[in-house]
Formats: sequence, structure tokens, C-alpha cells
Amino acid sequence: MNARVLRTELRRSAAAWPGITVLAGSLAVFLLIDGIWWNGTAGWTAQWTTMAMWTRYLLAFWLPLVVGTGAVYGLRESRSRMTELLVTTPLPAWRRAALPAAATALATAAGFGLLVLVGGVQVALGPTDYAPPGWLPISLVALLALVAGAVFGMGVARTLPHVLTPPALMVGVLALTNLLRPRTEDLVPSGSAPNRLTLLSPVVPDPREMLLTLSGPVHLGQTLWLLGLLGTGFALLSATTRRARLLAVVPALAGAALALPVLPAEARDSYVVDKAAAALICEGPVCVTRANRDRLDELAARGTEALSVLRGLLGDRAPHTVREDNGLRALGDVRELSDDVVLVDFDERLFTDAEGEALTRALISQGLAPSCHANNDREGAGSSDVAVQSIAVSWALHDPQLRPLVAKGTGAYEQRTWADADTAWQKLTAAPPDEQRSRIGELRAHAFSCAPGDPLLLLQGKASR
Repeated sequence: MNARVLRTELRRSAAAWPGITVLAGSLAVFLLIDGIWWNGTAGWTAQWTTMAMWTRYLLAFWLPLVVGTGAVYGLRESRSRMTELLVTTPLPAWRRAALPAAATALATAAGFGLLVLVGGVQVALGPTDYAPPGWLPISLVALLALVAGAVFGMGVARTLPHVLTPPALMVGVLALTNLLRPRTEDLVPSGSAPNRLTLLSPVVPDPREMLLTLSGPVHLGQTLWLLGLLGTGFALLSATTRRARLLAVVPALAGAALALPVLPAEARDSYVVDKAAAALICEGPVCVTRANRDRLDELAARGTEALSVLRGLLGDRAPHTVREDNGLRALGDVRELSDDVVLVDFDERLFTDAEGEALTRALISQGLAPSCHANNDREGAGSSDVAVQSIAVSWALHDPQLRPLVAKGTGAYEQRTWADADTAWQKLTAAPPDEQRSRIGELRAHAFSCAPGDPLLLLQGKASR
């Protein structure tokens, strides 16, 4: 096989379509749709690992299409009614199969490689300076999955040359990948099937934690399984006898047999924290994770200012440090709070775009009335917590009127909440100074206890329901 023959195959056949589908479809999703992949610290261009994980997430859509497109390509000989003629040629069957397989593999790898290149350039030009080598195996396994899927589709279609083979393969792979796809709601992603079976699918859930990555045994086990699947696809594509077709399943079975003992039995061993990314880097009393090192300078200046304000208000009971929250939580879990630490979560709406004075105010709010529940793009603690925090900060900084920390919502619930907040603000500021301090102290104790009740009533001098 020479380059000219391969180039002709790419130009005059359907070999290029799997790569085109992956590249064009992924860029259309990422660049034309304002989805959750653009938001937060786990955005697809925020960190190298999350970029690789987001491209793996899209395999849920593109892998079935790649398998189906490969199957369409595999029907070429039967559609042209040349099967018997080609079988009688002296060229070995595996050599005849090598050309279309190589063309498909090259086009698919090029399409996915260009997608990773686009994402990688955006990450490299972004603010992060953390570049772990662990992102590369994530992308390489995804590339292998697409190549194996395309060749496997070609082989199955060559073995079962029917017009319904491509759509049947596509629907089957789509159903299987969605059945095995892990859920993101738990502490670490986990599926309903046994974990080892779940990991036979290369699809990962949409990343919501920038610190989570795939472990080494997952990469090794999936590589062994996908190489076996690739071998079966090529064997089916080369087979000319019934015996050869039966023996073609051996590579896939061998790959599965080698992979299953290697793959972790528990989800907590599959998705692990990148310890280097989660390591804390400090400047004085302010610490951030290594992955968010670019935010340290601004946070250190504003954090020192916020700690000074809190010390003047609370004395010995004031927090002494500002630290980025690097703990894992399931969706909806209560955050672990400490009155000695101001926790910062850059996915929180208070901190996402906060700079300058807005960042100082957000830090003070977390020191006086932290929220036990997250308020981000995936979880909503409600406008009630933000209203209470806004009152606490406005009181601490002696604002003449209540200043919301974030823009007020336009819904009926938000308007009612802010109306109650205005009432609480008026009653708080009308009270004597000692009473104001007492109410803020009760509010802070209530916030750290994560107890149920309405903190706005505390600010009004009433018992919390």
C-alpha cells in the first residue's frame, strides 16, 4: 500500500466520513451551543483534563455514528456486486482489507486529533498553567475507541451484507453506551451495571469536578478491550470462509478476558482525584489548588482584606484562612463548613466572575453567613441564601442601603425573597448597635449549623421557623 493509493481511497470512498462526523459534529456542539461545557472550572477549555473528558463525553453521540458509517463503508463490495470477483483475485484477503481499514482509521484519527488540537490550543492560551500528562491517555483511548468502532462496523457489515446492518449497529451501540454510561450525581461517577462492565464502554459522563481523572488501570483495561475489538473488526473484514468468521471473535473475547481483571471493581478506584491538581498552594493565609494557581494573586489580596474586616467584626471568633474547597461532593450534599476557614468554590455564582471589590464582598459573605448548599450551574441553593449574605455584607461594610451580591432574579419567588430581605434590612439597621451585632452573631451560628429555618427572621429579631 502506498500513499497515492491511500489518498485515492480517501477521496473516492466513504472512508473520510467517520472523521468528518467527529470533527464537524463536535465543533458544532462546542462552538455553536452555549452549554454547560463553557461554564465553571470543569469547562472544556478550562483545564487539560476536563478538555479531554469533554471530548470523551461526546463519544456517546459519535461512537454509534462512527460504527454505523463504518458499516456503510463495509457494504461497498456487496453493493457493487464485486464480492465474488474480488475473492478470486490472487491478492490475499487481509491485504485487500488493509486499504479500507487503514483509510478509515487514518481519517477517524485525524478528525478526533484535530478536535483535541482545537481544544488544546484554547486551553494553552487560557489562564491556567497546570498541564498534567494524565490528560493524554484519556484522549488516546478515545481515539482508539473511534478507530476500533469504525473498523468493527466495517467488519460486521462485510459479514452481514444487508441494508439494515448499519442502522441496526448504530441503534445497538447507542443503546449500549447509554445503558453503561455512569451517572454524575454521586460522589464519583458510577453506573447501574457492575463497574467492570460499565468501563467496557469508553464513554464518560460530563465532568463536573475538575479534580477528577481516570485511573491508570482504567486506561490499561480499556486499551486491551478496544485492541481486541479492533482485531475482531479487521478479522471479520478479512474473512472469506465461515471458519475464519467464527474465529474472528477470538480477539474481542481475548481482549475482554484480559481487560476485565485489570479494570477496577469499584467506581471510587476508576475516577480518582488528581493529587497534584488538588495540592494547595498558599500565599500567606490564602490557599488555592495547583490547578487554579492563576487565581492566587487576586484572591490573596482580596482575601487578606476580607479577613481583616472579619477580624474587626468577630474578634477571636473570626476565620484565619481563606482556602479553595478541594473536597468532593455528590450533587445536593451539604457542604462541610468550619468557622475558622473561609471556603472558596470558584464554581459558585458568587465567585465565578468576581473581581476587585466584588470578590472582597463575596469572601466576607462566606465568613459571616456561608451557604451549606451549592449555588452553581448544576445546583441552586436559591436566592434566599444570597439575600441573607447580601444583608450581612452590607451591614459589615456599613453600606447606606442593601447591595445585592449578585443581580436580582426576575421571577416571582426572587422578587418576594428580596422584598423580605429589604424588610429584614430595615429592621436590622433600625435596631441598636449591640442588638445588630447579636443578630449577626445568631445568623452566623445558624449558618454554620446548617439547621433548617428562615435566617431572615433572625435578622428581624424573631425566632427562626
